[in-house]
Amino acid sequence: MAAALRAGKAFARGFSSRSVDGFVGAVGNTPLIRLTKLSEKTGCNIVGKAEFQNPGGSVKDRAALGVVEDAERRGLLKPGGTVVEGTAGNTGIGLAHVCRSKGYRCVIFMPNTQSQEKIDLLRMLGAEVYPVPAVAYENPANYNHQARDFAKNLPNAIWTDQFDNTANAQAHYVSTGPEIWEQTEGKVDAFICATGTGGTLAGTGRFLKEKSGGKTQIWLADPPGSVLHSYIESGGKLKDRSGSSITEGIGQGRITNNLGTFVDRLDGSLTIADEKSISMIYNLLDSEGLYIGASSALNVVAAVELAQKLGPGHTIATILCDGAYRYQSRLFSKKWLQAKGLESAIPEHLQKYAVLD
Repeated sequence: MAAALRAGKAFARGFSSRSVDGFVGAVGNTPLIRLTKLSEKTGCNIVGKAEFQNPGGSVKDRAALGVVEDAERRGLLKPGGTVVEGTAGNTGIGLAHVCRSKGYRCVIFMPNTQSQEKIDLLRMLGAEVYPVPAVAYENPANYNHQARDFAKNLPNAIWTDQFDNTANAQAHYVSTGPEIWEQTEGKVDAFICATGTGGTLAGTGRFLKEKSGGKTQIWLADPPGSVLHSYIESGGKLKDRSGSSITEGIGQGRITNNLGTFVDRLDGSLTIADEKSISMIYNLLDSEGLYIGASSALNVVAAVELAQKLGPGHTIATILCDGAYRYQSRLFSKKWLQAKGLESAIPEHLQKYAVLD
């Protein structure tokens, strides 16, 4: 009986004794997971913020809630209003959840190259989805511009503008950063993650930099096909995009307003090949029991490489953005991995997990 009681108390640690108010109240306060095997390997304390445990399943729940509540505070969105966004992934899912919980209409424009699973999920969450031809950002028909124009023509409607609306970064400044600081008891030497909108990196990084008096290093991790690593390495010169990546929702061809709030204070950047991200997906599943997506795996690879740069004894934090469930038909498909030339990136003893044909 005593052993069972101790086990129960251990299980309960980290859980609040009070209930939260609906979906909105459940966003944030995610666990910080120490990646045991990688920590032992590097001699550092490598920790990942388990954002897949947000109620909508990803880190984007924070940004979605942040931009909607910012619009409410500023009187731009009133009861019965409409929330519009151009998104290819998790931000739309987060917004659909937030809109259902708050009673708003949700309209999503997305490239028609996205999977049917994503479209179906958004519609199941009550969103109106408009798949449109995938064209460059500079083209007026880009899905982001169509979302903006749609919102302009409606009363009591907002375009949440996730890339350039700095309420996105602010949501992480007031939540993700403070949570990591508290969970590490202020002993976080570095924070690193990839960026798409720039909100997570800029908001979290700004808080940790300020709270530590500049001691916490903030680094950016970048996939192939993005210009951000070269921008930082070259001292602020953007280069043409070349190459591509299998990761979704990260990488960028410009400095967004969100990233622009912090980019000049970054301590450095790393570029991570897709092969390393794929290998880490399978390694984390096998050694840590974590089923995460490619962007999360890229972040962990970057945290390991940064740990090796800093040396033993440091604490490095990163973001576990979401689970692999939304990508499993690709990431665990032999045919898809072969088509991308990535099957050999999976260590031989872990190929047993690629169970989909």
